[in-house]
Amino acid sequence: MAMLSKELGIDLGTMFTRIVEGDQVLIEEPTVVAIDFEEQKMVEIGQAALNMMGRVSDVLEVERPLNNGVVAFYEYTQVFLQELLKRVTGPMRFFKPKVMVTHPYGITSVERRAVHEVVLEALGRNSNAMLVPQPMAAALGIDLPIGTPTGNMVVILGGGCSQAAVLAMHDIVSADTQREGGLYLDNEIVNYVRRKYGLIISMRTAEKIKIQIGAAVPQDQELSMELQGQDQVSGLPKPFTLTSSEIVEALEGPLERVFEMIRQVLEKTPPELASDIIDRGIALCGGGSQLRGIDKLMTQKMGIPTYVVDNPITCVALGAVRALEIYPLIERNLPQY
Repeated sequence: MAMLSKELGIDLGTMFTRIVEGDQVLIEEPTVVAIDFEEQKMVEIGQAALNMMGRVSDVLEVERPLNNGVVAFYEYTQVFLQELLKRVTGPMRFFKPKVMVTHPYGITSVERRAVHEVVLEALGRNSNAMLVPQPMAAALGIDLPIGTPTGNMVVILGGGCSQAAVLAMHDIVSADTQREGGLYLDNEIVNYVRRKYGLIISMRTAEKIKIQIGAAVPQDQELSMELQGQDQVSGLPKPFTLTSSEIVEALEGPLERVFEMIRQVLEKTPPELASDIIDRGIALCGGGSQLRGIDKLMTQKMGIPTYVVDNPITCVALGAVRALEIYPLIERNLPQY
């Protein structure tokens, strides 16, 4: 019932926001808002706003209120989250929900405070809102035994940033975050097409390319896609064809930087835990884990078995709810805000 108190996990991401109760994903919406500047109000959020991206006049602006996993537009984020929570709890509620909200590892105290404040504004000042780093939430969401002395490694390839962490005893032992994610890969595809073909494509088109034919390693069966781009010189539309091998080439540089980040995390990891990771492998999640062959390439580059988890997209949100359940065990290891 809408009146009863709920325990919710919120994965507030650059690309998508997910709200979970128990093991059920209640809401999954693109983290996008459409604003009418003349009337100074938000006209659409989520998928409806995303559908407007690149297709509206100067009066409307479509924005992602989060950038690299942190709050970039405070008011937009607040209203966006408020609307999603209203859909979950109803407009009238006698008991405010208890929520656990995820954030990227290693963000500053100011950035953490902004996340906390925006959630309190959306829920109400007397609400019970807590924060958990995304690597810890992901590990809980995929049932890694992080409460034991055994080393566990999780890599999150998200839309706004990439993260790698080693966990043991309900704590993050070593970790790092690179503020380049799926959106950065889309931008690399845009730049590749501009350099090679002299054509301009949108970020949304680049994302479709990445999803439909994108790959991290050459494929046994070459994939291709017929597209239209805008000629840089004439400004006229022009057809062209992209192949999966070209996307492998376009993404080689940014993926290598992700692997370098993972190497640095492993270098900071105690030898005993590193030995556990070699035996247990690296758990790979996030939207970027869906890139064809990324687990194979990471295994090759790291020399450690890498596997894509069963629930790569929802594990962070599911883990946020589980973090509520074991909060007394992890509280002392969570960053303050």
